[in-house]
Amino acid sequence: MSILSGKWKFHILGTLIEGNKLGFMDLLREVGGIGTKMLSKELQDLELNHLVSRTVMDTKPITVEYAITEYGATLSPLINELAKWGIEYRQSVHGLK
Repeated sequence: MSILSGKWKFHILGTLIEGNKLGFMDLLREVGGIGTKMLSKELQDLELNHLVSRTVMDTKPITVEYAITEYGATLSPLINELAKWGIEYRQSVHGLK
């Protein structure tokens, strides 16, 4: 559980599962509320644990793409179930959709 702990990891993984390869700024836009330092740290943690891959592109200026790894993609059913649970919880407790 420590590999996936924190406020942002599931959101980052879910975004990469849906978006395939994304640049740093694309991720920053998609994961609302996260700062650049936190996103960088979380991506490093996820890369260290082989859930996310980082590819440096040979462009000017240099760009970096992040993608979910094959192993990271195995979390997709878990992330989907947690999202489904969260929606159902919010609807039952708060009457929200």
